Amino acid sequence: MFEQTFKNIDDILHKDAGCGSELDYVEQTSWILFLKYLNDFEEDKKAAAELSGKTYSGIIDPQFRWEKWAMPKTKDNKLDHHIALTGDDLKDFVDHKLFPYLKKFKTDADSPGTIEYKIGEIFNELKNKIQSGYNLREVINLIDELRFRSNAEKHEMSHLYEGKIQNMGNAGRNGGEYYTPRPLIKTIVKIVAPEIGNKIYDGAAGSAGFLCEAFEYLKASKNLTTKDAETLQKRTFYGKEKKSLAYIIGTMNMILHGVEAPNIVHTNTLAENLADIQEKDRYDIVLANPPFGGKERAEVQQNFPIKTGETAFLFLQHFIKILKAGGRAGVVIKNTFLSNTDNASVSLRKTLMESCDLHAVLDLPGGVFTGAGVKTVVLFFEKGKPTKKVWYYQLNLDRNLGKTNPLNENDLAEFVKLQKNKAESENSWSVDIGKLNGDEGHDLSVKNPNKREEAALRKPQEILEEIKKLDNESAEILKTISKGLAE
Repeated sequence: MFEQTFKNIDDILHKDAGCGSELDYVEQTSWILFLKYLNDFEEDKKAAAELSGKTYSGIIDPQFRWEKWAMPKTKDNKLDHHIALTGDDLKDFVDHKLFPYLKKFKTDADSPGTIEYKIGEIFNELKNKIQSGYNLREVINLIDELRFRSNAEKHEMSHLYEGKIQNMGNAGRNGGEYYTPRPLIKTIVKIVAPEIGNKIYDGAAGSAGFLCEAFEYLKASKNLTTKDAETLQKRTFYGKEKKSLAYIIGTMNMILHGVEAPNIVHTNTLAENLADIQEKDRYDIVLANPPFGGKERAEVQQNFPIKTGETAFLFLQHFIKILKAGGRAGVVIKNTFLSNTDNASVSLRKTLMESCDLHAVLDLPGGVFTGAGVKTVVLFFEKGKPTKKVWYYQLNLDRNLGKTNPLNENDLAEFVKLQKNKAESENSWSVDIGKLNGDEGHDLSVKNPNKREEAALRKPQEILEEIKKLDNESAEILKTISKGLAE
């Protein structure tokens, strides 16, 4: 049922003049979905308070609650058409009363860690783009059918929302910024293996896929005590995101996965000077797929000891610095990082290998990121001791990856298995750091020594000679047959 509801919402938004793309559909669905979630959240809090003999005052003022402006109902629980706003009246209320009211939450909240602050942050970052109040009424009616009360409902909702993010990623327009394939994220989380009590960080959070999957991984890791559950809610997941839409989607994604007030901050991570990072600011785990190919301005580059315009290289410096000693990381980066000969790349590889143990490199085939068209690797490292040996795994698949044939967890199963003991295979091998090619340049690109060589392509002259020989043999056979028939 939920899936059909999402499809119907997209159909309505598709015909609205204010929504022109898959990105708009996700954004506009998100803010209405968030307010419905908030309504159910408050209903649950109210019911829990009543059970314990307390009163629940509520976050949202009565006139701005869902049941007042969005879905006033009759006694038999149907929409009360006599008082429900629609058309221009509904659009005017949303644009000129509801949004200004919700924006104020940011300045009125006690701290950034509260759901009140998140409400204000989200509604400061977007606007209602649905131009027809009648379309808006239809969308609200559909979203009112969705429920966020049980764990099963929340799980299904988060799954569908992930699907919408994936569609947005596949729709182009830098979609890779929003969507890292979930099988890859799950595998990275498994290898880095966070534990309850760790502080987990993604400074390029996007749609918060890494944080959501880490939350799912930790929830399933043991029977959670009340203290564990509180730790996961409040003191485990931290993210930063520069772009408004990604920030909103990431926050909504975490909420749907069950984190009530996500610690995601809307900020440019790279605007932070590395020299200002203190021990109290550091994290146990870094999981990230930073944007690559971007060009950062000179004033941003001044925040880093290794100056470079490549966004991903600045993020990698940030991640190394912000990890605690003994902290672990899994970071996706372009494979050219392993071998580039420019000063910044060489210096960054040297910094990484001297300050961290780069214990594993996962070499991914092209097509893992839909539409991105770049080859990537995943760096797995631990801070606090230098690299002595690097274990490589080259993912060789017998098919081309793409929209209709994406990466799956089974593709990565051998990597997960062999990584435990850094075992050698046709796809994996280890190299002592002293034996790496071009030691001075700290070149980390190593050809797989265990892969069976394909048969060498023959020269054109050899092929022509082979054809001539076969032609001669065929002529001889035909000659023999003709002679036999004549006799």
